[in-house]
Amino acid sequence: MSEPLHFLAATDVSARLAAGTLTSEQITQAVIDRTRAVEDRVQAFTHRDEADALAQARASDARRSSGASLGPLDGVPVSLKDVLACAGQPLTCGSRMLANFVSPYDSTVVARLRAAGAVLWGRLNMDEFAMGSSTENSAMHPTANPWDLERIPGGSSGGSAAALAAGESILTIGSDTGGSVRQPAALCGVVGLKPTYGRVSRFGLVAYASSLDQVGPMGRSVDDVALLLGAVAGHDERDSTSVDRPVPDYAAAMRENVGPWRVGLPREYFGDGLNPEVRASVERAVAFYREQGCEIVDVSLPNTGYAVATYYIIATAEASSNLARYDGVRYGHRSAKANGAIDLYFQSRAEGFGEEVKRRIILGTYVLSSGYYDAYYLRAQKVRTLIRNDFMRAFERVDFLLTPTSPVPAFKKGERTADPLAMYLADIYTISANLAGLPGLSLPCGFTECGLPIGLQLLGKPFDEPRLLAAARRYEQAHDWHLRRPTL
Repeated sequence: MSEPLHFLAATDVSARLAAGTLTSEQITQAVIDRTRAVEDRVQAFTHRDEADALAQARASDARRSSGASLGPLDGVPVSLKDVLACAGQPLTCGSRMLANFVSPYDSTVVARLRAAGAVLWGRLNMDEFAMGSSTENSAMHPTANPWDLERIPGGSSGGSAAALAAGESILTIGSDTGGSVRQPAALCGVVGLKPTYGRVSRFGLVAYASSLDQVGPMGRSVDDVALLLGAVAGHDERDSTSVDRPVPDYAAAMRENVGPWRVGLPREYFGDGLNPEVRASVERAVAFYREQGCEIVDVSLPNTGYAVATYYIIATAEASSNLARYDGVRYGHRSAKANGAIDLYFQSRAEGFGEEVKRRIILGTYVLSSGYYDAYYLRAQKVRTLIRNDFMRAFERVDFLLTPTSPVPAFKKGERTADPLAMYLADIYTISANLAGLPGLSLPCGFTECGLPIGLQLLGKPFDEPRLLAAARRYEQAHDWHLRRPTL
């Protein structure tokens, strides 16, 4: 039985479009029809414009028929996390603060997708201002995991992962500040990549923590992620943190990197708190790489135990600064109850921000305040350097690190909302890569007995995405985890 159109891999869609056996209008209509059928249960989107998507698809078909195709992404539907500016579309960041805001311009990532001919299809749900691990913090609605609608899809890019898993889009874009692409990818059984910091422009990405945020591609296969990364990566003068170095042909580079590799297993990632089924699936992946001739090396990242505390000091401090702009004066929610300028600021922020965002703003303001800056923020920055140094020492011995993506499979809705610390620990294996600015990739490596996806994480050296993609592709091609689909 052939795969339904809405579940096709992006590379398959691209090949069919090039061969003329499929039109962009057909594949776009297929994901629209699928979304109409399942979206009331999945709730992955915050906004959809079917007419606009179909108009983009027809324009793509017209280009192809005239021999003016813009490349492999031309005509392929791509959905965007609601944190990237897209001219003329809502930009809510999952918050009441921006509930009525429409973006006046395109982010660099969106501009590059337009230049590649992608069909921009909808806005995807997220934890408010990307602060969360379950997409339960969205002010719009919670998103469900397509594998079990009573469970969370991960976060903060939960809508991006759920839409892919449910067949509501062909490719999606997320953002990753502490694991927000990789963790939902793992929990929903798709592939997600956090590129090296500076590899993809942050211009037009609404800031949470500027030294940690990175835009990341998500797809149903490693090939799909390589295709999407190639379209959005590259230097951008409008982003001062963007790195000016050539963008490789990721699809070709990962095929040239054939291994065998030296694979590092950081002992700190296999300790207490790791779900037994997750551990067993990851250990089977280790055995696979050993069978492929790879050398398995035990390594240590001794400062890993400080990563969660370090992350939540640095990230909240930067959030406190970045979110100060939402004051009810220039744009965003403006309270109707205020009396005077100071009260306007207070009331607008009290009404516009959710509880988790308020919690992080308060914590960030505290660690930056007089008398506490040195004790918390400055010390956290020093520990961040130690964490990065741990990785660099490990990479002197190995080509990449192999770890679980998440310590547990998808948990039930509401299970951790009353315990913020338990929620924060959901990202324990992903946040260190953001602190160190490293690339990280999650791909499916199994399922639990009750049918929930399990993710395998590969962490690499700066700008070594081709090797990560190659190693992930080697595993993927020998297994069928990424080909399984949820029943909705």
